[in-house]
Amino acid sequence: MPRYARTEREALADLMWELGPDAPTVNEGWTTRDLAAHLVVRERRPDAAGGILLPPLRGYGERVRLRVAALPWADLIGRVRRPPVWSPLSNPLTDELANTMEFFIHHEDVRRVRSGWLPRDLPAGLQARLWKPGGLLARTALRRFPADVLVQAPGYGELTVGRGGDRLRLVGAPGELVLFLSGRQRVARVQIDGPTAAADRLRTARLGF
Repeated sequence: MPRYARTEREALADLMWELGPDAPTVNEGWTTRDLAAHLVVRERRPDAAGGILLPPLRGYGERVRLRVAALPWADLIGRVRRPPVWSPLSNPLTDELANTMEFFIHHEDVRRVRSGWLPRDLPAGLQARLWKPGGLLARTALRRFPADVLVQAPGYGELTVGRGGDRLRLVGAPGELVLFLSGRQRVARVQIDGPTAAADRLRTARLGF
């Protein structure tokens, strides 16, 4: 069985190592060092990782992340590359489920900020693996959006989500959709059909978990 999470992790670690700790990412204000520290905290510091999603813990989580970011670059990349087997996110039973989308998105965060980037030709198996959490991401990101959005990944599936009103159609490959729905609209190659004002609102909405 392909191990897509491992493949994306290795590719991201290789690219960050090649570019160095100060390279920009799609995440505004974050360098590759910031991104690497985020990944390490997410897997190795469950006491601080809650700050990624929970506002009351955000300050503590950010302080921990900044301390981790101060590690030597080789050490930091080594920790990204070799996750702990005890982590609930990276052990052999959970790695594919918890990390395929995470590392795909962050790999593209580093790839797509560079001049001349092009979408990768992803294997169908990886696209299918991304569509499963992509459906949950769509339901979470668009649940309060003031329109009915038909999200279509041709050949993989579709769903409708939103609060009603204008009708929009968001179409793309699963990999492009998860980038769009995670708040990376400006670098995602998708098609949006529907009223212009609603489509523009979707392109600039604050999406993601």
